Amino acid sequence: MNFVEYSDVIRDGDVVIVYLGHNSLMPVKVQHGAQTQTRYGAIWHSSDFIGRRYGSKVTCSKGGWVLVLHPTPELWTAALPHRTQILYTTDISIITMMLELKPGSVVCESGTGSGSLSHAILRTIAPSGHLHTVEFHEQRAQKVAEEFQEHRVDHLVTVRNQDVCKDGFGVSGVADAVFLDIPSPWEAVGHAKAALKRHGGRLCSFSPCIEQVQRTCEALVDHGFQEVSSLEVLLRVHDVRTVSLPLPDFGPDPAAPAEPGATEEAPPTTVSSHASISLKTTTPPREMPGHTGYLTFATKPRT
Repeated sequence: MNFVEYSDVIRDGDVVIVYLGHNSLMPVKVQHGAQTQTRYGAIWHSSDFIGRRYGSKVTCSKGGWVLVLHPTPELWTAALPHRTQILYTTDISIITMMLELKPGSVVCESGTGSGSLSHAILRTIAPSGHLHTVEFHEQRAQKVAEEFQEHRVDHLVTVRNQDVCKDGFGVSGVADAVFLDIPSPWEAVGHAKAALKRHGGRLCSFSPCIEQVQRTCEALVDHGFQEVSSLEVLLRVHDVRTVSLPLPDFGPDPAAPAEPGATEEAPPTTVSSHASISLKTTTPPREMPGHTGYLTFATKPRT
């Protein structure tokens, strides 16, 4: 098991996602003889996890049940321990698409943070790509490196603990794409350009403030980047529900043929005043989560 390859059966040492509810997920490392406590009771790894198929329903000691799911980058984003603010799937999906990532791509990333985006990148570039990720904070760099090893994707990633604005990514002329999530991305644009391959590549910068976007765009233009554009992704979830609508009564239809045996004195058939129809519809949310950050994309021209 790892985050870029799928298996059917849970094994000792796997990391599984325990589904407690729609908004409640728990990552658990499976260990023979261990147990995990949930609000529905205890789960014993040896009997409830090891040897079972992913997706199985497990009954806890108090009678409640949970689902044991195969880890994916999307589930990891929803369940991971937050050491920093993280990127969520809404932005991640656009980033991986706009950076044109594919199996075999080489990517440079800074900063690593809690590794939410990193796992999505690794799945996209596997099995032959590589991620060079830079984290300024030493303890966070050590922790995310441990998680990559635990998730069995460490062969696809190199973690460096350094300041990308001063020391760069530690590589030159190898990257197909660069991602920046740092307070002053304009200071790292030169290093990003040096890390990209000579035949060009794509760059993305995530910034919460428009002032950061402005300075980054100026730096991108100064370094010769083209196709500079910024966008904002907002998620709008519609609620699907059943509604009942009354049928209008327009009176008799004069063009309708008369029924056999009907007399001229018989009153025409009309729709009952209580007639209605049920149908499915969607309604937009009354409140919608607002701004998370701006995504700035640019292309390095071929040299």
